[in-house]
Amino acid sequence: MNELISSKLPNIGTSIFTVMSQLAFEHSAVNLGQGFPDFPMDHALTDLVAKAMREDFNQYSPMAGNVLLRERLAEKTAFLYQAKIDPTTQITITPGGTVAIFSALTTVLKPGDEVIVFEPAYDCYIPAIELNGAMPVLISLAYPNYSIPWDTVREKITARTRMIIINTPHNPTGAVLSEEDITELRSIVTDTSILILSDEVYEHLIFDGISHQSMLRYPDLLERSFVCFSFGKTYHCTGWKLGYCISSPALMNEFRKVYQFNAFCCDTPKQVGIATYIQNQNAYLSLGGFIQKKRDYFRELMKSTPFTCIPSHGSYFECYSYADFSNESDMDLAIRLTKDYGLTAVPVSAFYKNGEDNKVLRFCFAKKETTLERAVEKLSKLS
Repeated sequence: MNELISSKLPNIGTSIFTVMSQLAFEHSAVNLGQGFPDFPMDHALTDLVAKAMREDFNQYSPMAGNVLLRERLAEKTAFLYQAKIDPTTQITITPGGTVAIFSALTTVLKPGDEVIVFEPAYDCYIPAIELNGAMPVLISLAYPNYSIPWDTVREKITARTRMIIINTPHNPTGAVLSEEDITELRSIVTDTSILILSDEVYEHLIFDGISHQSMLRYPDLLERSFVCFSFGKTYHCTGWKLGYCISSPALMNEFRKVYQFNAFCCDTPKQVGIATYIQNQNAYLSLGGFIQKKRDYFRELMKSTPFTCIPSHGSYFECYSYADFSNESDMDLAIRLTKDYGLTAVPVSAFYKNGEDNKVLRFCFAKKETTLERAVEKLSKLS
């Protein structure tokens, strides 16, 4: 019997986050694998969303998103990045950052195009590129600090290079771009038709006094960029799946042509609630310090284990090497930790298409202190 369908992603299976979270559930393990907080979000925001529902903001929002929310986002970007953004022509609200990323890639990619992707890479990039008939050009970040090897980028640029994907703060490593990185990026794309997709969903989760190098800071880069964000990461509500994309008017016009036939619009009462709540600047300005305390606490706890810290400067995550005490694969160790010790992490090899294994696990520290304590107590028994 002939197959009814030929897979468009024949080499793709279930995501590593689903696999490890299911394993954690089966073994009642403390789950530091998937990136979501286990502490509550601000009930002031949930109250605003409930209020919006009661006031009948329950029908379709405009395709580009709630007008007031887009206006408030334009005000926020002016405050944070001194960027002059037109809320009418440059901002689109999306059902999560992943939809924004997928829509941006689908907007511009054609068969034969090449996209530079830095590995380890968040797992939605490569499938989205391949679904559009384009080719990911993979470049490994320099281990162990996971910096971008710009000379290699220059070597990989061809006449078919259509886009470079940037992710800062970086998932899974917590690395962040510097001003020197921006200078290098500028030198590569100037006087070319290369576009940029900048995944900045962790824009406020940045530590150690480092300044977030958003594409929104640089008008020449924004002109060629799709910049993607997540309300879920900012307001501790990852299950809301609400985000947005900012771009130049010309690029956003094309983005919306694609987006309108994908999601069309997203959750109206949440947009209305956030449009009011976003005026509370402290909610996002204090986020870096709040999450850094959790990183620092987790880092101190981890000193009781045989793992070696690879410092994170942003995101929900920190990576740890185990090369000093084990030769097993990172996937094998992650499974063993879950089954035998009741602690789940994610193997960083899962973020490489070829499975490159540097003997590193990723841990999510965006958890209650008691959760982190329980997790490290289990790890400290590792033998």
